[in-house]
Amino acid sequence: MSTAKSVTDASFQQDVLDSEKTVLVDFWAEWCGPCRAVAPILDQIAAEHGDKLEIVKLNVDENPQTAYKYQITSIPALKVYQGGEVVKTVIGAKPKPALEADLAAYIS
Repeated sequence: MSTAKSVTDASFQQDVLDSEKTVLVDFWAEWCGPCRAVAPILDQIAAEHGDKLEIVKLNVDENPQTAYKYQITSIPALKVYQGGEVVKTVIGAKPKPALEADLAAYIS
């Protein structure tokens, strides 16, 4: 099973903004229970739809510049980027069917 790749403040431009693929960024933190709950769901979505959507994780505690730039005030925050722009934001942990519905435009 695929696990989401970690990105950092330093790699965000290259890994997310410059990516030719659609990228979902999971803004999370180690201490965040809902973040830990949604992580395996995102891994499943990555495994099932990795050809259409790349899923990466950014630890907000370790990478405050990017979290600040994108105004992350509550986590988990999921942001979908296309062509370097945010095209969708999902806040909070959700069950897999709800997340897949939110992401349907990018994974179907």
